[in-house]
Amino acid sequence: MRRKRNYKREYEPDVAHQSIAISRFINYLMYDGKRSVAENNLYGAFKVIEKTNPNPLEVFEKALDNVKPMVEVVSKRVGGANYQVPREVRPERQFMLASKWIISAARSKKGKPIADKLADELVAAAQGEGAAIKKKQDIHRMAEGNRAFAHFAG
Repeated sequence: MRRKRNYKREYEPDVAHQSIAISRFINYLMYDGKRSVAENNLYGAFKVIEKTNPNPLEVFEKALDNVKPMVEVVSKRVGGANYQVPREVRPERQFMLASKWIISAARSKKGKPIADKLADELVAAAQGEGAAIKKKQDIHRMAEGNRAFAHFAG
């Protein structure tokens, strides 16, 4: 049976910065359709970043670029055994994974408002450190370790 074709989605840019990347990030940040809450959280994080860096958009872009994974592992069943097969990541999925890792790293911290935690995580990711970067490195390490099974990809 064939799979349903997955069509590319058109995204509206966000209101404040006219950026599709920020709009998509807000979508991942949102709970229960509460877009205004998610927007306030992200723009609040930008205000916190602005205190140290005059351009929070630059920090945001750099953080996402640093966290985007190049390869990931997918489970493939071959002859009764499951192999972790390394595979390159498509650009849309790179953005999605990077966003989700940054958001989950921010949410896992305790004791601060989400805007502050998100700002801390974005700054850390832009500098090449933090939980989201560690997650990317773990994924890359796993793919590197399973490179022997790359011929199963397909």
